[in-house]
Amino acid sequence: MALSVSRRLLRRFGSLSAPFRASHDSHGVASGNVLFPPKGESSLVACRRLSSTILTPDSSDGTFPADLLSKKAVQTPERSIGLYQDLVIPVTNFLNEDKGLMVLAGDVFDVPIRKDIIHRVVRWQLAKRQQGTHSTKTISEVSGTGRKPWAQKGTGRARHGTLRGPQFRGGAVMHGPKPRSHAIKVNKKVRRLGLKVALTARAAEGKLMVFEDLEIPTHKTKHIVNCYNQMENTKKVLLVDGGPINEKLKLATQNLHYVNVLPSIGLNVYSILLHDTLVMTRDAVNKIVERMNTPINR
Repeated sequence: MALSVSRRLLRRFGSLSAPFRASHDSHGVASGNVLFPPKGESSLVACRRLSSTILTPDSSDGTFPADLLSKKAVQTPERSIGLYQDLVIPVTNFLNEDKGLMVLAGDVFDVPIRKDIIHRVVRWQLAKRQQGTHSTKTISEVSGTGRKPWAQKGTGRARHGTLRGPQFRGGAVMHGPKPRSHAIKVNKKVRRLGLKVALTARAAEGKLMVFEDLEIPTHKTKHIVNCYNQMENTKKVLLVDGGPINEKLKLATQNLHYVNVLPSIGLNVYSILLHDTLVMTRDAVNKIVERMNTPINR
């Protein structure tokens, strides 16, 4: 059976039979267009000994039919987002040195993208940070006399009871703003999910980088500028450290409007969206994952 299969294959590829016609090997006997292997050795092993060249579609020696070789470029399928799969990301530093790999938790860095959650969390952030100190004076707070400006009748003018009304210059403001809180209510689960979605979006875009640490030799701004110039397609960078920010890093970035620094406890959705590249340290990633898995106090 193996012999008949070998004959059919060699008849199909006529170009392969030519080198074998006049070949006589001590391990096999050449007969016609078929190479017979010795006893105890399969035809696959025998042919493997003879195939020592690499065949490509560009091969011009005619050893293999070019129409049987695929010329299509092999493409790796794109990764599906939102499957809660752990991600492996390389770790580097400001000097672009290889510091190994790190596994990102899938329940934090690979959640389904929810634009509605992002919208709710951003509205909550912007509303909560609004000071609400605007204030206007009512008619009882405006300074002035309480006397009736002129008689009710007989003057031919409109009737008024006070000069502190809103129709007069310097008078009160009706239904004006008063100090209040503009905060809206968003559940803690929704706020936590918004941060996960923002981190997932940056990781899916390839705009999430993990550094070993944020240590720099001096407080000179040129070190940060050189590192920024090495990043491709980057406009604004957010550096996130696990603990308090190093004083050298503060001084090096305070004059750069496109580089900002935050501790991990202050990482939020709005800051992530304002910066197209997110750089986190190992410690920051671990603390964010711990923060996302902490039970919510009700």
